[in-house]
Amino acid sequence: MKNYALYAIGNALVDTEYEVTDAKLQTMGVSKGHMTLVGAPARAHLLAQLDGQHSRQTGGGSAGNTVVAFAQFGGSAYYSCRVADDALGKFYADDLRSNGVDTNLHHPTEGLVCGATTGSCLVLVTPDAERTMCTFLGTTAELDAKALNLPAIATAGVYYMEGYLAASPTGLAAALEGRAHAVAHQVPLALTLSDVSMINFCRLGLDALLGKGVDYLFCNEEEAQVWCGSADETAIAKTLSGLAKTICLTRGAKGTRIIEAGQTVDVPAVAITALDANGAGDMFAGAFLYGVSRGMAATQATKLANKAAAAVVSQYGNRLTTARVQALLAEASV
Repeated sequence: MKNYALYAIGNALVDTEYEVTDAKLQTMGVSKGHMTLVGAPARAHLLAQLDGQHSRQTGGGSAGNTVVAFAQFGGSAYYSCRVADDALGKFYADDLRSNGVDTNLHHPTEGLVCGATTGSCLVLVTPDAERTMCTFLGTTAELDAKALNLPAIATAGVYYMEGYLAASPTGLAAALEGRAHAVAHQVPLALTLSDVSMINFCRLGLDALLGKGVDYLFCNEEEAQVWCGSADETAIAKTLSGLAKTICLTRGAKGTRIIEAGQTVDVPAVAITALDANGAGDMFAGAFLYGVSRGMAATQATKLANKAAAAVVSQYGNRLTTARVQALLAEASV
């Protein structure tokens, strides 16, 4: 059995990204800057309003982006997910393999669900670089424990859970089964809160994923404020400290706040011209976890993660090329 430095579970989504104006967002009736779950009819309606506009298609899903980033840096990674036996499903499985991520989708025709539809996400990017997501879960809504590779979890360096799974009863149950297996084998735990919508509507699921605490918690400033019910930085630090050993609180241009052992350290952001925030948090988590897997202290890993996230934000699309990731690694002299 291969040992993986990072084992993750999350939604498998193919991203289709469009550049739109704020006026267009208002016309489409979607909430700017957040993730909204949509059904098939609503997705079709949104697509009709985008007909004729240029788009970019990539593999996506929050944890999927993170494990791809981790693998591009050179770490061994495994991803548990669910796709359908359709064109998007094969695209997604091929994308993971081409980026060096092992998965429960072992071969082009194995692990793909027949008679279903692969999940997809419409990513709408406005001129201020904000991304708005309209997610059709498709078959990933039925992700379950059959996607788990328990022997791989038992020997993993970190078990990483995507907060979006709190919206899926079967996905949540699968993540929790994997979590329990990781705890039983003393594997460190990591969680991303994912989105304000998950905190507002699926908090009980997030509470279950947190359990008695995790080793690494990732969230942005808005998510932290909503979770804690406060904008006071001292109160936020105290509340989050009870949830994890190490908290990475990303704050955009203000940089990242690391909360660890009762102490807070601010790591400056990299100055860039922002074009597209899609995937920034996912890239941060992948780079950070790669750094700590190689023995970096949290602040050093954050410097690498800030650079990687800045590189994503300064381009369109949620992924960096492997060459760009390796260049960042060389700059960090890892």
